[in-house]
Amino acid sequence: MNIVNLILAILLPPLGAFLQVGLTKHFVINLVLCLFGWLPGIIHAVWLVATKQKG
Repeated sequence: MNIVNLILAILLPPLGAFLQVGLTKHFVINLVLCLFGWLPGIIHAVWLVATKQKG
């Protein structure tokens, strides 16, 4: 499941973040970062998946 989350974090960062942490502050942060630019959202989502954050 971690590989799938990583791929989703790269292609669709908010979805990857949501699947990793659910509806938490990290998901909201990721949405805001994606609004500012796609790359910050990708970096944050990959970080969430790589560090195995759980909310």
